[in-house]
Amino acid sequence: QMQLVESGGGLVQAGGSLRLSCAASGRTFSTYAMGWFRQSPGKEREFVAAISWSGGSTYYADSVKGRFTISRHNAKNTVYLQMNSLKPEDTAVYYCAADHWGSGSRWASPYDHWGQGTQVTVSS
Repeated sequence: QMQLVESGGGLVQAGGSLRLSCAASGRTFSTYAMGWFRQSPGKEREFVAAISWSGGSTYYADSVKGRFTISRHNAKNTVYLQMNSLKPEDTAVYYCAADHWGSGSRWASPYDHWGQGTQVTVSS
């Protein structure tokens, strides 16, 4: 059973940067596609970014393209989300998720492991 633990959230001013990390347990991390999703109060969980199990392909929501970068370090069992030029509308709880042998889906349903989330708050 894979466990995911996010970290790196916090309060930042608009225009600032944060880097989220998601540490995974287990020895098979390299066989999982990883995704980042976010959810703000009153809204549905939405896709942010994903990376294939090989790291060769990455995908982004239009709202974060050019500002956020997803990456992974398989030897450290960790996936990252570098967030630059943050906006107040990026405020949400950010979740990482794992999909075994996935290619990096934009949909939540293929992901079978989820972290507990980390709060990101961007002030204007």
